[in-house]
Amino acid sequence: MTVSTTVSQTALLVELEPVVARNLDRHLSLAKEWFPHEYVPWSDGRTFDGPLGGEAWSPTDSTIPDVARTALIVNLLTEDNLPSYHHEIATLFGRDGAWGTWVHRWTAEEGRHGTAIRDYLTVSRAVDPVALERARMTHMSAGYVNVHDDEVLHSLAYVSFQELATRISHRNTGKATGDPVCEALLARVAADENLHMVFYRNLLAGAFELAPSQAMRAVADVVANFQMPGNGIDGFARKSVAIALAGIYDLRQHRDEVLMPVLRQWDVFNVTGLNADGEAAREQLAAQLDTLEQAASRFEEKRDARAARLAQR
Repeated sequence: MTVSTTVSQTALLVELEPVVARNLDRHLSLAKEWFPHEYVPWSDGRTFDGPLGGEAWSPTDSTIPDVARTALIVNLLTEDNLPSYHHEIATLFGRDGAWGTWVHRWTAEEGRHGTAIRDYLTVSRAVDPVALERARMTHMSAGYVNVHDDEVLHSLAYVSFQELATRISHRNTGKATGDPVCEALLARVAADENLHMVFYRNLLAGAFELAPSQAMRAVADVVANFQMPGNGIDGFARKSVAIALAGIYDLRQHRDEVLMPVLRQWDVFNVTGLNADGEAAREQLAAQLDTLEQAASRFEEKRDARAARLAQR
């Protein structure tokens, strides 16, 4: 059995570039062109109060449930930080070659998401536009910083999970609204996120062949400390609890529908050629999955008990 050696960050970028190029070609062959304006019910819109003298927003303007409104706001504010995300990945991956082409393509595709969701929310009057804009200003003013600094494999592991988490969150949010128009829009956005997940997942699969111990360490570290990119949103913890209680995105989904499918694709528990740290990372990963299983079960029990209490009132 060959024990892996440490590969530098520069070497990783160089060695993985052919994998990037292949998966970029794959992505472009599968990505479907779509247009945000086609998913917005423009004829439902009407002028707001302000310089144009329209009607002020009211909570009664939309029949969307409050928790779905909360999830929509979190999802949109997360998308809004795209300039910071672009800066981080362009700095890490570079702007040249296949890496650079991917960075700009990913940014362009992600840009559609914020445009489409904001247009829908504004036209449908689903949320208070003044509060939304103030939240956007606050969130974007704080920006986003990659907690993994210049560590390529940790960043790839993170986005492999995060893109899938975002896909699930968007799809479930669409269903929670009860609005077929919103559901169709967020399903379209989720399809993009799924392709992004596959791209990053395939890159890290290539990294497991190149530097298995470093890849395993990256995966274990990310799973242990995973946070969604919108965690800096004002009131994120409170909003996340409401979203989890509604079953839009909770610990069970995070473990079973995000982490486990990606880990199975990498076949992490059968990777060979690990050094001592790689083996230790795999053991830590297994322990963390057990911890998440216990935490998910406890949350489900509490949620069921809460639902039973509410039903008795």
